[in-house]
Amino acid sequence: MSILKLENVVKNYDKHIAVNDVSFEVPKGSVFGLLGPNGAGKTSLIRIITTITGADQGTVYLDGKKIDSDAPSQIGYMPEERGLYKKMKVGEHLMYLAQLKGLSKKKAKEQIDHWFNKFEINDWWDKAVEELSKGMQQKIQFIATVIHQPKLLILDEPFSGLDPINTNLIKAEIDEMHRNGTSIIFSTHRMEQVEEVCEHIVLINQGKKILEGEVSAIKDQFKENLFSIKYTGELPSDMNSLTDADDSFKIVDQKEGEITVQVATTDASNTLLSHLMSRGVHITSFQEILPTLNEIFIKQIGEG
Repeated sequence: MSILKLENVVKNYDKHIAVNDVSFEVPKGSVFGLLGPNGAGKTSLIRIITTITGADQGTVYLDGKKIDSDAPSQIGYMPEERGLYKKMKVGEHLMYLAQLKGLSKKKAKEQIDHWFNKFEINDWWDKAVEELSKGMQQKIQFIATVIHQPKLLILDEPFSGLDPINTNLIKAEIDEMHRNGTSIIFSTHRMEQVEEVCEHIVLINQGKKILEGEVSAIKDQFKENLFSIKYTGELPSDMNSLTDADDSFKIVDQKEGEITVQVATTDASNTLLSHLMSRGVHITSFQEILPTLNEIFIKQIGEG
């Protein structure tokens, strides 16, 4: 079951096609990476999903229902460019934003108190937003995004401007919301963050979808059958001649105590391992090297 489904979505701005026939689904309860270089069409897609703008063609479904004017009350969106009013007091500001999302005054106050206690910022209520540092403002923006307990949370570069302590704080809150069933779309250019938190991804480039799927399956799809072998002692004296004679595997890198080998098949890796062990080589580690999402991202965007 998907929390979000896009079918053949198209968005044009004058003569520029920002989104070109894009379809994908976000599994319910997942952390989903929306990836792409600057100008790929990610922000245009997010604006369509949140009903800020409409698609020229195609359909978007939220929790099985075609999106309508009620959709924003079920979505929390934290844009990369923050949108707080600098002159307003923090408590007043959050009360205003919470009620825009449909919360009663009483419920809004309860939720603000909950988050202020959680973040230990009870003395911020009467501070003007402009008095806060960028990282402090980020916390307020996050509270404003989640205060109405949305079904779908969309985070665009959520850790930008945060120090490591506050990054870990926000990460912990995102993780808790995920465990409690919130579906999360995570948009960033930081591939190491995607690899850390996302289960599924879609990669957009020049308005088109070029890759989609589970992170583990995608990494498996792009693997090059590379294995890192760490050992103690000496390699067999005929090791290089053996790899030259047998095209099922070859040494692509070698340093003291470690070789990187590319094999033709998984069976070939087993044969190589057996050969080394039968020659008295003490293997301390035999591990497949999978490509990082950053490597896959660069390769796919480069080919695109």
